[in-house]
Amino acid sequence: MQKNAKENEEEKITLGYIFYGLKFGVDERLFLKLAKKKNINLVMFNIYKSFDKKKIKRKARKCILIFNNSGEEKAIKVVKYLEKIGSKVIESSRSFYRDENKWGLYLKCKKNKIPTPRTIMLKKDMVSALKGLKKFDEWPVILKRIYGCQGDFVSKAKNLNEAEVIINKFNKKAKTSWPIIAQKFIPSPSYRVTTIGGRIVQTAIKQKGSWKKTGVYTKTFKKFKITPKIKEIIRKITAASEINVCGIDLLKKDSRWYVLELNGQPCYGFFEEERKELIDKVLNFLKKEANALKKSD
Repeated sequence: MQKNAKENEEEKITLGYIFYGLKFGVDERLFLKLAKKKNINLVMFNIYKSFDKKKIKRKARKCILIFNNSGEEKAIKVVKYLEKIGSKVIESSRSFYRDENKWGLYLKCKKNKIPTPRTIMLKKDMVSALKGLKKFDEWPVILKRIYGCQGDFVSKAKNLNEAEVIINKFNKKAKTSWPIIAQKFIPSPSYRVTTIGGRIVQTAIKQKGSWKKTGVYTKTFKKFKITPKIKEIIRKITAASEINVCGIDLLKKDSRWYVLELNGQPCYGFFEEERKELIDKVLNFLKKEANALKKSD
């Protein structure tokens, strides 16, 4: 009996979990509950209050792998520090800067022949930015910072005057001076495909909200069927991306599909009855990755 107990203890895997909140949310409680059943010790990194390097380093030493489940800008600073001290983090800071970067994603899609809305990068000075928009000549146009969360720093302009107001508003509001892109507006619901380790695990149409089709602006969700066309687009974009647990937003015009955005830390709650199943799959993926890291050491 003592031998079996010792073997079970040796099999336990310690993973880190980064989140942002005053207390544990629905996801955190489910991650902890399901991790326990899988013999995973989950070390919680709550980055809401402070960035205590000593405390983070002490916790990180216990973890084979750390999962970032926060989309806050502060989380990226924590991830970069963890990587600096040698921790393996999913999602990596590199995936954030390369794949969640809306301009970088546009360039990656063009390179890999993945359909995406026509997009330009705006110059920093207002005169040049407005000249670029005039030449772009796509009205209405969507203006976005290259990084954003839950539809923040995303607005629609009908003309140059509105565009100037929006750009000034972005610059005044922003704590960080991220560049701004202009993107062709495609009137469409947002078709979300969630993938884990490159495999499609859920679909959800975000509809009946405002033109902003992020989850916080959407009232109802329903599933949609994965067609061969969509499957091929997802295959291409997941192969080109470094995001392991990913929310891929697609748009549809007539019969043509477009990749709009890639999101690390995707929502698990579009269909509440599937939240537990998705989190279970994420933990299975993390455990598999952790075991692979152990073998490579």
